[in-house]
Amino acid sequence: MERIILHSDINACYVSIELLDRPELRGRPVAVGGDVEARHGIILAKSDEAKRCGVKTGMVLWQARQLCPELTVLRPHYEKYERYSRAARAIYADFTDRQEPFGLDESWLDITGCHAWKDGYLAAQEIRRRMRAELGLTVSVGVSWNKPFAKLGSDYRKPDAVTVFGRDNFRQVVWPLPVGELLFVGPASVRALGAMGIRTIGQLAAADPETLRLRMGKAGLTLYRYANGWDDSPVRRFDCLPPVKSIGNSTTPPRDMRCEEDVRCVLLALAEEVCGRLRQARLHTRLVEVSVRDAATLGWTSHQAALERPTDLTRELYRTALVLFRQLHEWPRPLRGLGLRLASLSPAGEPEQTDLFTDYARLDAQRRLDTAVDAIRDRYGQKSIRYLGAAKAADLPREKCSFAER
Repeated sequence: MERIILHSDINACYVSIELLDRPELRGRPVAVGGDVEARHGIILAKSDEAKRCGVKTGMVLWQARQLCPELTVLRPHYEKYERYSRAARAIYADFTDRQEPFGLDESWLDITGCHAWKDGYLAAQEIRRRMRAELGLTVSVGVSWNKPFAKLGSDYRKPDAVTVFGRDNFRQVVWPLPVGELLFVGPASVRALGAMGIRTIGQLAAADPETLRLRMGKAGLTLYRYANGWDDSPVRRFDCLPPVKSIGNSTTPPRDMRCEEDVRCVLLALAEEVCGRLRQARLHTRLVEVSVRDAATLGWTSHQAALERPTDLTRELYRTALVLFRQLHEWPRPLRGLGLRLASLSPAGEPEQTDLFTDYARLDAQRRLDTAVDAIRDRYGQKSIRYLGAAKAADLPREKCSFAER
């Protein structure tokens, strides 16, 4: 039986969701981005009107405003985007239980063998109708017999469209496209393929696979198979995705960190966010990694350490991260950025070897505190309750700090 794979992509996801609450901005150039003063000044998403002015995702805000002086930049609200992403997955679940997210705004769907939906084009049109009617959002949907071509189809016509790439038309439509349009062909791969004279998907499909392997390794053979439509990778169910290998985040604060008190504020804010995600995933960690970005060179360096026992406690992991930072950085060099990553993850609740020297009563009290904080944030939002030091991270004190331990 021929597979029927769909790829659904919410058009200009962040901007579209923001415009639901700001309808007066429709038809105008709008972008979702950071804050220039806080040095998070890049474009995360843009409307079609902004795109026509030359605004691109990843562009710094001042460049975007030079290209489009009338651009309106809205701050991102990630909790809202996650809520709409869950609602979209609920709609997809009415079509198939085989749906594989590809970020917040994209999902592959496998409707092969679904009795109610034997025609991929009709299923895609119904998804478009329901997304607009129930969520107020538009989607572009690609339909094919494999995941790379379905993804290519959702990118081919935007916004609010359905594109079918079948065995009868892919050579005429897909193969003339630039090779960079293919899934997982990034700038480095485009350069490597261009050096071999390969500039279209059709040229990649006709290339010598052994040459691709010698020049690009296994990745070359994978792209060769994608170009020929030979990908047979399954669409994984949402609850059967590969296990998470690490959880982390990094940030650039409003100004350079000039002393340890600055670092404490930012590191505690990172620990709050990362450990909350760790507990939400019902995981424990055995490895903590801290990364710092030098303000002068803008280079990153990192240091990591293994823990004696797995944990998900915010304060415990924060203290470990602070020790790692002290081993990693020497003052008075200022820092531009800071990162925290947790790895060597294992399921929470696994049996643990106890010992006579650990204060388990203290750990249990900390666990109850973290559980209560998580419950409050789930109900009232991530910023409803914060550690005092973490709350200061968004507006670091301007006065000279002391290096003394507090």
